[in-house]
Amino acid sequence: MKTKHTYTFRDNRNILSLGQGTWNMGDDETRRKAELDALRTGIDLGMTLIDTAEMYGNGRSERLVGEAIRGQRDKVFLISKVLPSNASRQGTLKACENSLKRLQTDYLDMYLLHWQGRYPFEETVEAMLQLRQEGKIRDWGVSNMDVAEMEEFYSIPGGTTCAANQVVYNLTRRGIEYNLIPWCRGNNIPVIAYSPVEQGRLLNNKLLSEIARRHNATPTQIALAWVIRNPGVIAIPKAASAKHVEENFKSLSIELTDEDLQQIDRVFPAPIRKMPLEML
Repeated sequence: MKTKHTYTFRDNRNILSLGQGTWNMGDDETRRKAELDALRTGIDLGMTLIDTAEMYGNGRSERLVGEAIRGQRDKVFLISKVLPSNASRQGTLKACENSLKRLQTDYLDMYLLHWQGRYPFEETVEAMLQLRQEGKIRDWGVSNMDVAEMEEFYSIPGGTTCAANQVVYNLTRRGIEYNLIPWCRGNNIPVIAYSPVEQGRLLNNKLLSEIARRHNATPTQIALAWVIRNPGVIAIPKAASAKHVEENFKSLSIELTDEDLQQIDRVFPAPIRKMPLEML
């Protein structure tokens, strides 16, 4: 399928702007086969960015992902995250090694600091640069960081090599549009949007249902099409079944009209002032 929705990283690696999240996946053995099928279906469709973290299920999500990508690691853009409580220099190095073992791989495409903790950013950046030099990660980034934190990273030696910021972004949580998205765009950093359909809470919205009917689509697809409407934003919805993954994938072919966007802005207004960064 041809799509304009791609993102090219600084090192010229190119991915679809729609990936796969794995929060709460791997926790229930009875759903394991369906979750594996979902992740593999996504890879087959080209949704090759898979996002996980050591925190998710205390490593169970990483183990699930490791099983899903076995034999096709080279097709996948793999992201994991270090917990703030592990984000000292040595702690980050050790946490990365443990994630690599659970994922059954020898490198990550991207390694993120999950959110700000007690350790100085300098320590985490030093560890990230060491991991990159050793070939254990190709790039590093952050999660749940606002403009002030991003500027702090940029003031640290090596901090300008930060390659992504993952934050919550959806129709009901648009605060980052005020200055974080513009800051990231100005510094050539993608915004990776987690919870792009507000953990399913948007799916019964009357307006989204109305727009979906006009496009012969579903509310999920409209919500995702809206998140990835602008360059530089990558959405990572979680889908626990192959059918759900296929539904998500079709959002890439939806072109929202000016009328759609105007109606959305009336119901879900854009921010008119700086708002605190939201986290889930």
